[in-house]
Amino acid sequence: DIGVVPTKEPYQKRTSHGMILGTNGEKMSKSKGNVIYAEDLVEHFGVDAVRYYCLHEMPFAQDGTITWDLVIERINSDLANILGNLVSRTIAMSNKYFSGLVTNPNVCDAVDEELKACALETKKKVEAKMEELRVGDALDEVFTLLRRTNKYIDETMPWVLAKDESKQDRLATVLYNLLESIRISAVLLHSFLPETAEKMFAYLNTKVTDLDSCDSFGNLETDIHVVEKCEPLFARIDEKKFMEELNKKKEETKKEEEKVEEVTIDDFAKLQFKVGTIVKCEPHPKADRLLVEQVDLGGEVRQIVSGIAKHYKPEELIGKQVVVVTNLKPVKLRG
Repeated sequence: DIGVVPTKEPYQKRTSHGMILGTNGEKMSKSKGNVIYAEDLVEHFGVDAVRYYCLHEMPFAQDGTITWDLVIERINSDLANILGNLVSRTIAMSNKYFSGLVTNPNVCDAVDEELKACALETKKKVEAKMEELRVGDALDEVFTLLRRTNKYIDETMPWVLAKDESKQDRLATVLYNLLESIRISAVLLHSFLPETAEKMFAYLNTKVTDLDSCDSFGNLETDIHVVEKCEPLFARIDEKKFMEELNKKKEETKKEEEKVEEVTIDDFAKLQFKVGTIVKCEPHPKADRLLVEQVDLGGEVRQIVSGIAKHYKPEELIGKQVVVVTNLKPVKLRG
């Protein structure tokens, strides 16, 4: 019995997901060869990349499609180009121009205010989308901020500022704004891509990682050093090369599965056979595919479980004679 705890709160909403479809929008099937296993995706791309694709591309109550090429496309366009490239460029510039030291002289320009406004609005937009369980749209809001931050680099042109000694404070301010925008993005991404967000915090060397810190701009610590060199958060994937290697591996696996293990005559000689008569047969109570037979072997009745329920009705087997391997090690099947 299951006890039900009464509550005064009214039942408010129910969520359900759609189907996960494969190539050409077909349902996945081993016979069709279009099944993609989660552990294989993680092996090739990592947990966060797979998590990002599923959260972004598979909205509640709708079907979602997943194929190798679609995952690679999303990794390259969003995770490698927009996110990974931004972080790598900013860390590299900070080390190149200021040996990784973070300062904020607050030499501001109008374009700074646009970036700050976008960053502060992003938290509100993410929370609003999540209230409606629009997870993909919530992620889009974070990536809108990342795109705006990339644009900020093009607008401020730190490499030009670096050539002018009188613009060093302005350059330091620009880099601070970039790092702070990345920090806010990492905080907002943490619920979706926890491993990636933790790497971003480590690259920035920041301890300010709470959600409330996104309510204002400028909470990244100063007089700290970013990491000297950071590995790319996500590497670009050569789709053609990847698919060639994947298909080659599939063929090798298929050949391995098709190999029949050979036995010697000595192995075969170990088996003991008897002809028995089925005296009783009934469906397995916990498995639709299985039948449970009582087989009279002459002086002994043996219980045997067989996966043949698709092919025989229990009453059709009673009285039939069958060959039994009598020294097969006993096992339990579904109890």
